[in-house]
Amino acid sequence: MATLTIRNARKSFGAVEVLKGVTLAAEDGEFIALVGPSGCGKSTLLNMIAGLERITSGEIYIGDWLVNAVPPKDRDIAMVFQSYALYPTMTVRENITFGMESRRVPKREQDAAVDRVATFLKIEQLLKRKPGQLSGGQRQRVAMGRALVRDPSLFLFDEPLSNLDAKLRIEMRTEIKKLHRQLGRTTVYVTHDQVEAMTLASRIAVMYRGELQQFDKPAQVYSRPANLFVAGFMGSPAMNFLPGTVENRGVRLQDGTLLNKPAPNGASKKVIVGIRPEHIHRASAETLARHPDATRVAAMVEVVEPTGAETIVIMRLGETEITGRFPADMAPEGEESVELAFDINQACIFDPATEQLL
Repeated sequence: MATLTIRNARKSFGAVEVLKGVTLAAEDGEFIALVGPSGCGKSTLLNMIAGLERITSGEIYIGDWLVNAVPPKDRDIAMVFQSYALYPTMTVRENITFGMESRRVPKREQDAAVDRVATFLKIEQLLKRKPGQLSGGQRQRVAMGRALVRDPSLFLFDEPLSNLDAKLRIEMRTEIKKLHRQLGRTTVYVTHDQVEAMTLASRIAVMYRGELQQFDKPAQVYSRPANLFVAGFMGSPAMNFLPGTVENRGVRLQDGTLLNKPAPNGASKKVIVGIRPEHIHRASAETLARHPDATRVAAMVEVVEPTGAETIVIMRLGETEITGRFPADMAPEGEESVELAFDINQACIFDPATEQLL
């Protein structure tokens, strides 16, 4: 096993700088998720860790080993790709052993490794089949098996579940989490899906436009986002953003509502209040008893979206559209005025000029 340390990593393609000084470190056995929208640089960073892209400047260490100039085959890593990258004319067994054949691993060791990995991934019955005879989930297991037989210090996953349907994604996500728990290998996992990042990672690196926006535990990234981008990207539905003005008694929203939440020291006259949909409640006596500091707000319901156990409701507060997440039996009806209770203790306040959390 090994740590991973990245110091001021930069990557340019000609005049275009796609990574702008990324610094982060993964502890031995940690699961790190690189998350962000398409084009933010997360896959480029993963390819630099793997050695598939040359670093323009900065340093990458696996353990105490500087690997900037080390070929991919010598980095003691294993990578699982989005496209599975299986050889269509080879059987599952041949796909799994291909790398070992190239390294001239003895046949007995190959057989033992395949048996171990096939049992672990529950693909024993697939070893004689070819990729074209497999489902998407089975192909992904084979791709993982090919990585596992190497017993590497570092696992790299590049959006491995993006080609699967929703149900299978959830199943494979669970398998990957079990895999990491049992093997304890340092893992870097690239995804654009913030739910995957939240459920899998011990820490999340949120990237945007080639820069690291926040690197922290999932709960901290979700509840105390470093800036407006992280707040809006992490969470589904996204955090609500309400423009407001700082007063002595709190923050006054554009519709005139006064939130009894003092602005942090150093806040300018204008602020943006961020509140998650699940922190907006119906203003019942029971809710107000549970949240005595909540602010009561009147809003107009515009769209109701039942999803089963909960209901997503889009409402209008003055000129601002807000989203609430309610238990199905507590959800407002369509096109009605509703009294809400904002759990203001859970709100975040941002500076509109710098977009940073105050």
